[in-house]
Amino acid sequence: MTEIKKSPGLHDVVDLAKALIACDSVTPASGTVFDVLEAALVPLGFAVDRFVTGVAPDGPVENLLAVRGTSGRHFAFAGHLDVVPPGSGWTSGAFEPEVREGLLHGRGAVDMKGAIAAFVAAIPATSDGTISLIITGDEEGPATYGTPIIIERMAARDIRPDLCLVGEPTSATTFGDMIKIGRRGSVNIWIEVAGKQGHVAYPHLADNPIPRLVAILAEIDTIVLDTGNAWFQPSNIEATDITVGNPATNVIPAHASARLSIRFNDEQRGADLVARIEAIVHKHAPEARVVARVSGEAFLTPPGDFSTLIGDAIAAHTGARPELSTTGGTSDARFLSALCPVVEFGLLNATMHKLDEAVAVEDLTMLRDIYADILVRALRDPFNPPAQAVRPSATKR
Repeated sequence: MTEIKKSPGLHDVVDLAKALIACDSVTPASGTVFDVLEAALVPLGFAVDRFVTGVAPDGPVENLLAVRGTSGRHFAFAGHLDVVPPGSGWTSGAFEPEVREGLLHGRGAVDMKGAIAAFVAAIPATSDGTISLIITGDEEGPATYGTPIIIERMAARDIRPDLCLVGEPTSATTFGDMIKIGRRGSVNIWIEVAGKQGHVAYPHLADNPIPRLVAILAEIDTIVLDTGNAWFQPSNIEATDITVGNPATNVIPAHASARLSIRFNDEQRGADLVARIEAIVHKHAPEARVVARVSGEAFLTPPGDFSTLIGDAIAAHTGARPELSTTGGTSDARFLSALCPVVEFGLLNATMHKLDEAVAVEDLTMLRDIYADILVRALRDPFNPPAQAVRPSATKR
């Protein structure tokens, strides 16, 4: 394990990032990578709560909640220690962190062990207010026993932050050029239409499910959910799989299935979308089976004091103000938005999930400095954050 070098009140951000990257923590993460993080937090005065929960197939999952302080404004940082599988073909080992030509390489360097290291390295030995870290081992996976379970544990302990920063890699072209103030929701839907197998020469003795599935998909394809709004792009429905599984040319199949993925803005609700698809499916195939999973609702933290504070800190170090955006996929901010205003800001996302994932050491160091600046501003500056993040039902444009 990479040794973590310490300086008074702070950790070296590169050494800590290396120590985290050196841990094979393919989702769901557990064990050693949490040991490294806990070892970095305890000397800073954090009370660390680690726990494992859940059963197969989505568990077990390890999570960590660390808190320092009991009064004043409460600022939370959220992130994940799990990473996607590295794949083969890396120049150096995916879990063998290496700095080459100013870049720190390794799985998780960008998404998002680098940001976690930067935040820990930004925490001073003492500070006003309360600081917490909400760290899951299951963000890249189903997240069933990840951040939602930490939130339940926080509620049981009456822990509720006033503000939350998620360290996802939000920068698009240059470091610090974008922060996320919201995310679209996501729902996946599985459709299975049953038929009756038979010989193609005797169709009256069989029941072909394919025409019904085609009619279902054709009607769904005509849907325009919305045209977007001031902060969100239009919602979209995409067919991501069609399966019949029929190897024979002279057999009418017994079933046909399809899968849909819907990414939706704050003009929609997951349950409403599922109900709309179910109605179409059952109109064409009353006995068809529909299974849906809403993995998150859309949310928006309206532009205001919190996003301005973060933008000011970024501009102070980069010389440019970030764009406020809701683009991209989902993140655990979709769960955390139920607690308090949430903004996401982190490293360049160009190499996340790719071979030879890497972060510029200069960016990692600057991220530490910006996080330190944000902490000072959030815990000491006299500003009034919004009472809560805006829910989909409250954001109709």
